[in-house]
Amino acid sequence: MPEWLLVDGSSMFFRAFYAIPQTMRGPGGDLVNAVRGTLDTLARYVTDRRPRHLAFTTDEDWRPDWRVELIPGYKEHRTAEPIPPALIPQVPIILASLTAVGVDVVGLGDYEAEDIVASLAARVKTPIEIASGDRDLFSQVRGTDVVVLYPQKGGIALVDEAEVARRYSIPGRAYADYAILRGDPSDGLPGIAGVGDKKAAELVTRYGSVGAMLEAGVFRNANAEYLEKALRVV
Repeated sequence: MPEWLLVDGSSMFFRAFYAIPQTMRGPGGDLVNAVRGTLDTLARYVTDRRPRHLAFTTDEDWRPDWRVELIPGYKEHRTAEPIPPALIPQVPIILASLTAVGVDVVGLGDYEAEDIVASLAARVKTPIEIASGDRDLFSQVRGTDVVVLYPQKGGIALVDEAEVARRYSIPGRAYADYAILRGDPSDGLPGIAGVGDKKAAELVTRYGSVGAMLEAGVFRNANAEYLEKALRVV
Protein backbone atom coordinates (compact mmCIF):
# COMPACT_ATOMS: atom_id res chain seq x y z
CA MET A 1 0.00 0.00 0.00
CA PRO A 2 1.73 3.22 -1.12
CA GLU A 3 1.61 6.40 0.89
CA TRP A 4 1.11 8.35 -2.33
CA LEU A 5 -0.13 7.63 -5.84
CA LEU A 6 1.10 10.37 -8.17
CA VAL A 7 -0.77 10.28 -11.47
CA ASP A 8 0.57 11.69 -14.71
CA GLY A 9 -2.89 12.89 -15.62
CA SER A 10 -2.11 14.12 -19.11
CA SER A 11 -0.64 10.75 -20.04
CA MET A 12 -3.67 9.01 -18.57
CA PHE A 13 -6.36 10.92 -20.42
CA PHE A 14 -4.48 10.74 -23.74
CA ARG A 15 -4.26 6.97 -23.40
CA ALA A 16 -7.93 6.80 -22.43
CA PHE A 17 -8.93 8.87 -25.46
CA TYR A 18 -7.24 6.47 -27.85
CA ALA A 19 -8.21 3.30 -25.98
CA ILE A 20 -11.96 3.88 -25.63
CA PRO A 21 -14.11 3.92 -28.80
CA GLN A 22 -15.36 7.32 -29.90
CA THR A 23 -18.88 5.95 -29.93
CA MET A 24 -19.20 6.61 -26.20
CA ARG A 25 -21.30 9.72 -25.70
CA GLY A 26 -23.08 11.46 -22.86
CA PRO A 27 -26.84 12.14 -22.57
CA GLY A 28 -26.48 15.28 -24.67
CA GLY A 29 -24.58 13.49 -27.40
CA ASP A 30 -21.16 14.84 -26.44
CA LEU A 31 -18.16 12.56 -26.78
CA VAL A 32 -17.03 11.31 -23.36
CA ASN A 33 -14.72 8.39 -24.16
CA ALA A 34 -11.69 10.02 -22.48
CA VAL A 35 -13.79 10.97 -19.46
CA ARG A 36 -15.01 7.41 -19.00
CA GLY A 37 -11.62 5.87 -19.67
CA THR A 38 -9.75 8.19 -17.31
CA LEU A 39 -12.18 7.75 -14.43
CA ASP A 40 -12.32 3.98 -14.88
CA THR A 41 -8.52 3.70 -15.04
CA LEU A 42 -8.03 5.85 -11.97
CA ALA A 43 -10.67 3.89 -10.07
CA ARG A 44 -8.82 0.65 -10.86
CA TYR A 45 -5.54 2.09 -9.60
CA VAL A 46 -7.15 3.25 -6.37
CA THR A 47 -8.90 -0.09 -5.84
CA ASP A 48 -5.86 -2.22 -6.68
CA ARG A 49 -3.08 -0.12 -5.12
CA ARG A 50 -5.02 1.45 -2.21
CA PRO A 51 -2.90 4.61 -1.78
CA ARG A 52 -3.33 6.76 1.31
CA HIS A 53 -3.03 9.94 -0.76
CA LEU A 54 -3.58 10.76 -4.42
CA ALA A 55 -2.57 13.62 -6.71
CA PHE A 56 -3.57 13.97 -10.38
CA THR A 57 -1.08 16.17 -12.24
CA THR A 58 -1.64 18.10 -15.47
CA ASP A 59 0.27 19.73 -18.30
CA GLU A 60 -0.30 23.44 -17.89
CA ASP A 61 2.15 23.87 -20.76
CA TRP A 62 2.94 20.76 -22.81
CA ARG A 63 5.89 22.49 -24.58
CA PRO A 64 7.27 25.16 -22.24
CA ASP A 65 9.14 28.04 -23.88
CA TRP A 66 12.09 27.62 -21.53
CA ARG A 67 12.59 24.06 -22.76
CA VAL A 68 12.31 25.10 -26.42
CA GLU A 69 14.90 27.83 -25.86
CA LEU A 70 17.32 25.17 -24.67
CA ILE A 71 16.43 22.46 -27.23
CA PRO A 72 14.60 24.07 -30.20
CA GLY A 73 13.39 20.69 -31.48
CA TYR A 74 11.73 19.81 -28.18
CA LYS A 75 8.39 18.16 -29.05
CA GLU A 76 8.39 20.07 -32.34
CA HIS A 77 6.85 17.10 -34.15
CA ARG A 78 3.69 17.49 -32.06
CA THR A 79 3.02 21.14 -32.81
CA ALA A 80 0.66 20.46 -35.73
CA GLU A 81 -1.88 18.88 -33.36
CA PRO A 82 -0.71 18.86 -29.75
CA ILE A 83 -4.09 17.62 -28.55
CA PRO A 84 -6.82 15.94 -30.63
CA PRO A 85 -9.74 18.35 -31.14
CA ALA A 86 -12.22 15.78 -29.83
CA LEU A 87 -10.27 15.50 -26.56
CA ILE A 88 -10.11 19.23 -25.81
CA PRO A 89 -13.69 19.66 -24.49
CA GLN A 90 -13.38 16.50 -22.39
CA VAL A 91 -10.43 17.70 -20.31
CA PRO A 92 -12.41 20.23 -18.22
CA ILE A 93 -15.02 17.55 -17.55
CA ILE A 94 -12.34 15.13 -16.36
CA LEU A 95 -10.77 17.69 -14.04
CA ALA A 96 -14.13 18.87 -12.68
CA SER A 97 -15.19 15.28 -12.02
CA LEU A 98 -12.00 14.55 -10.11
CA THR A 99 -12.30 17.73 -8.06
CA ALA A 100 -15.93 16.89 -7.27
CA VAL A 101 -14.91 13.59 -5.65
CA GLY A 102 -12.05 15.13 -3.69
CA VAL A 103 -9.04 14.28 -5.86
CA ASP A 104 -6.28 16.91 -5.77
CA VAL A 105 -5.63 18.16 -9.31
CA VAL A 106 -2.19 19.78 -9.46
CA GLY A 107 -0.63 21.84 -12.24
CA LEU A 108 1.62 24.88 -12.59
CA GLY A 109 2.05 27.36 -15.42
CA ASP A 110 5.07 26.77 -17.69
CA TYR A 111 5.44 23.18 -16.51
CA GLU A 112 4.40 19.71 -17.62
CA ALA A 113 2.71 17.03 -15.57
CA GLU A 114 5.95 15.07 -15.27
CA ASP A 115 7.60 18.12 -13.68
CA ILE A 116 4.90 18.23 -11.02
CA VAL A 117 5.24 14.50 -10.40
CA ALA A 118 9.01 14.84 -9.98
CA SER A 119 8.62 17.78 -7.62
CA LEU A 120 6.07 15.98 -5.47
CA ALA A 121 8.09 12.76 -5.45
CA ALA A 122 10.99 14.67 -3.91
CA ARG A 123 8.80 16.11 -1.16
CA VAL A 124 6.07 13.72 -0.06
CA LYS A 125 6.35 10.69 2.18
CA THR A 126 7.36 7.35 0.67
CA PRO A 127 6.52 4.76 -0.52
CA ILE A 128 5.35 6.43 -3.72
CA GLU A 129 3.86 4.93 -6.86
CA ILE A 130 3.79 6.96 -10.07
CA ALA A 131 1.12 6.05 -12.62
CA SER A 132 2.34 7.03 -16.07
CA GLY A 133 2.76 5.78 -19.61
CA ASP A 134 5.71 8.16 -20.07
CA ARG A 135 9.09 6.47 -19.70
CA ASP A 136 10.65 9.83 -18.82
CA LEU A 137 9.40 9.20 -15.30
CA PHE A 138 11.61 6.12 -15.02
CA SER A 139 14.18 8.73 -13.98
CA GLN A 140 12.32 9.11 -10.68
CA VAL A 141 12.63 5.53 -9.43
CA ARG A 142 14.42 5.17 -6.10
CA GLY A 143 14.91 1.59 -4.97
CA THR A 144 11.46 0.30 -4.11
CA ASP A 145 10.47 3.56 -2.36
CA VAL A 146 9.55 5.31 -5.61
CA VAL A 147 8.33 3.13 -8.47
CA VAL A 148 6.46 3.65 -11.73
CA LEU A 149 3.29 1.80 -12.67
CA TYR A 150 3.77 1.59 -16.43
CA PRO A 151 0.91 0.41 -18.67
CA GLN A 152 1.97 -2.02 -21.34
CA LYS A 153 0.54 -4.89 -23.33
CA GLY A 154 -0.65 -7.50 -20.89
CA GLY A 155 -1.12 -5.20 -17.91
CA ILE A 156 0.74 -2.85 -15.62
CA ALA A 157 4.50 -3.23 -15.13
CA LEU A 158 5.96 -2.19 -11.80
CA VAL A 159 9.20 -0.42 -12.69
CA ASP A 160 11.73 -0.02 -9.89
CA GLU A 161 15.51 0.37 -10.06
CA ALA A 162 16.01 -3.33 -10.69
CA GLU A 163 13.58 -3.25 -13.61
CA VAL A 164 15.26 -0.20 -15.16
CA ALA A 165 18.59 -2.01 -14.90
CA ARG A 166 17.10 -5.16 -16.44
CA ARG A 167 15.49 -3.33 -19.36
CA TYR A 168 18.35 -1.04 -20.31
CA SER A 169 21.52 -2.54 -18.76
CA ILE A 170 22.19 0.68 -16.85
CA PRO A 171 22.30 1.68 -13.18
CA GLY A 172 18.73 1.89 -11.91
CA ARG A 173 18.77 5.64 -11.31
CA ALA A 174 20.41 6.60 -14.59
CA TYR A 175 17.51 6.55 -17.04
CA ALA A 176 17.57 10.32 -17.69
CA ASP A 177 21.31 10.26 -18.49
CA TYR A 178 20.78 7.28 -20.78
CA ALA A 179 17.92 8.98 -22.65
CA ILE A 180 19.91 12.20 -23.09
CA LEU A 181 22.80 10.31 -24.68
CA ARG A 182 20.88 8.04 -27.04
CA GLY A 183 18.15 10.60 -27.76
CA ASP A 184 14.41 10.43 -27.27
CA PRO A 185 12.36 10.88 -30.46
CA SER A 186 9.11 11.17 -28.50
CA ASP A 187 10.39 14.38 -26.90
CA GLY A 188 12.55 15.60 -29.75
CA LEU A 189 15.85 15.07 -27.93
CA PRO A 190 18.44 14.42 -30.67
CA GLY A 191 21.01 12.60 -28.56
CA ILE A 192 24.68 12.34 -29.48
CA ALA A 193 25.48 11.27 -33.04
CA GLY A 194 26.84 7.74 -33.08
CA VAL A 195 25.62 6.94 -29.57
CA GLY A 196 22.88 4.33 -29.62
CA ASP A 197 21.35 2.19 -26.91
CA LYS A 198 24.42 0.01 -26.36
CA LYS A 199 26.97 2.82 -26.31
CA ALA A 200 24.78 4.96 -24.06
CA ALA A 201 24.43 2.07 -21.61
CA GLU A 202 28.19 1.50 -21.61
CA LEU A 203 28.92 5.18 -20.95
CA VAL A 204 26.37 5.51 -18.17
CA THR A 205 27.59 2.31 -16.53
CA ARG A 206 31.20 3.47 -16.68
CA TYR A 207 30.78 7.11 -15.62
CA GLY A 208 27.52 7.04 -13.68
CA SER A 209 26.08 10.26 -15.07
CA VAL A 210 26.26 12.77 -17.91
CA GLY A 211 27.64 15.29 -15.43
CA ALA A 212 30.57 13.00 -14.68
CA MET A 213 31.19 12.53 -18.41
CA LEU A 214 31.36 16.29 -18.90
CA GLU A 215 33.79 16.63 -16.01
CA ALA A 216 35.96 13.89 -17.51
CA GLY A 217 35.95 15.58 -20.92
CA VAL A 218 34.34 12.63 -22.70
CA PHE A 219 32.37 15.06 -24.85
CA ARG A 220 33.43 18.50 -26.05
CA ASN A 221 32.26 21.45 -28.12
CA ALA A 222 28.77 21.06 -29.62
CA ASN A 223 28.17 17.70 -27.97
CA ALA A 224 29.07 19.05 -24.55
CA GLU A 225 26.85 22.09 -25.13
CA TYR A 226 23.92 19.84 -26.06
CA LEU A 227 24.42 17.68 -22.97
CA GLU A 228 24.55 20.69 -20.66
CA LYS A 229 21.28 21.99 -22.10
CA ALA A 230 19.60 18.58 -22.14
CA LEU A 231 20.34 18.11 -18.45
CA ARG A 232 18.21 21.19 -17.80
CA VAL A 233 15.41 19.95 -20.07
CA VAL A 234 14.83 16.43 -18.75
